[in-house]
Amino acid sequence: MWTLLGIVPVLIWLYLLLGRGAFWRPPVLPMSPEPSASPGSGNRSKALQIVAVIPARNEAALIGESVRSLLSQRYAGGLHVVVVDDASSDGTAACALQAAASLGMQSRLTVVTGAALPTGWTGKLWAMAQGLELALRRSPDYVLFTDADIRHEPEHLAALVREAERGARELLSCMVTLSMQTLAEKWLMPAFVFFFFMLYPPAFVASSRSRIAGAAGGCMLVRPQALARIGGLAAIRAELIDDCALAQAIKRSGGAISLVLTRGAHSMRRYSLVEIGGLISRTAFNQLRHSYALLMVTLGGLLLTYMLPPLLLLTHRAELIGLGLCAWLLMAGAYLPTLRFYARSPLWSVSLPAISVFYAAATVHSAWQYAQGRGGAWKGRSQDVGTHAA
Repeated sequence: MWTLLGIVPVLIWLYLLLGRGAFWRPPVLPMSPEPSASPGSGNRSKALQIVAVIPARNEAALIGESVRSLLSQRYAGGLHVVVVDDASSDGTAACALQAAASLGMQSRLTVVTGAALPTGWTGKLWAMAQGLELALRRSPDYVLFTDADIRHEPEHLAALVREAERGARELLSCMVTLSMQTLAEKWLMPAFVFFFFMLYPPAFVASSRSRIAGAAGGCMLVRPQALARIGGLAAIRAELIDDCALAQAIKRSGGAISLVLTRGAHSMRRYSLVEIGGLISRTAFNQLRHSYALLMVTLGGLLLTYMLPPLLLLTHRAELIGLGLCAWLLMAGAYLPTLRFYARSPLWSVSLPAISVFYAAATVHSAWQYAQGRGGAWKGRSQDVGTHAA
């Protein structure tokens, strides 16, 4: 029986490596034009009009750099930036305006004060919807939804448009490069990306034969026609995990979507250990559809997949030790491409079992918060507040 149990994590990792769409080596957005690109496709990209929408709530420390990075894009088409100030109390709007003024580009920035949050909407989606309304008045070819803490490299918008046009995608989203400044970030954030792509393998996301749909909300380039077809952002107005909900809605409506990594956009937000735990806890139980049965299955899966291999090394049976080492090596090998993307030492690959314990604890905390009627909190707003088991 114990030998059969020891085989389970090996089989799991063989499946993940061979049958999960190669999630462990996700595609990276090309930042330079492909040599084989046709002149016609390049000319079309130059003519496309883009409106970037930034929902912002108390982002005075970061939004200036975000706005400057967008207004400094080397993009031959048209670009306008809309910032929706979502009831900020720290001068977010003024910082955005100052950033545009410092470049002499005030005419390319619109800052609007968001209206009061209506019942049934999450705060971010309501801000995005107001920005979208302004964006559509300019009849753009694409709308770029991006967060206030994202800095874009000068060639990033051109690369996004080029990739979306090349693949005829109605939604192209990018997992931006996360901060690697603190020790907690170096330990936990590459794993955040690894786990995200395990849930939403880009090959499955892009395939019309798969029902899996996912997106990374920090950077989403969307066709207005796709948004109109699903009924606008009102169709997902109550969704806490809004990016993946948007991807699901567009894919269900027949739209083509893609999910990639990018080196052309960077998150400027830094996280401590506690803040990373809060980031996970805020949405984890919502992602499990508030099901305690799914919570138990998830915890069991984490135990078998990540925690059991090192535990097998503590036994005194050679075959169990061998199976544990085999599973751990497969696990570490799968993690290496993500570590390489973030220029982290391969030695960090052996830490996944410990990282899984942290993520499991944050998931349990998410369920506990929901059971206590508190839910997650973000920017002073309580979200996903529950009173009893779903």
